[in-house]
Amino acid sequence: MPLPRPEPGLVIRYDYLWQREAASARASGKGRPACLVATLDDDADPQLVLILPITHSRPSGETVAIEIPSTVAEHLGLDDARSWVVVSEANVDFWPNAGLAPVPGKRGVYAYGFLPPTLFAKVKDGLVKLLEKRRAKLVRR
Repeated sequence: MPLPRPEPGLVIRYDYLWQREAASARASGKGRPACLVATLDDDADPQLVLILPITHSRPSGETVAIEIPSTVAEHLGLDDARSWVVVSEANVDFWPNAGLAPVPGKRGVYAYGFLPPTLFAKVKDGLVKLLEKRRAKLVRR
């Protein structure tokens, strides 16, 4: 199955690199669900994309995140644990990239699906507000 088109709201399996990991010179992180929030240079090939991590860790400190409702998590095929989309940091990467991985148990499938439009709007707005305040951290891959 080919890679999906990079579209805002798409939830993918991705080797997300946290800012703290990048600061300690790590080059890769842990494969996890992640939300593609924006495509940059739409005419370029490869494209640049902005990717937000999805985590089970409740936000604390300066981390800002939007909780994924259990019905959405179930629809996407995520596990039963509570999950959040972190909006206070993002990876900037090319599409396609080496960090993309198949969804566990679904050979050749790289996406879980899309966040519903209202939830995606909340995620996007949260990120934009933090970017405007220069409070979001970007990790260039």
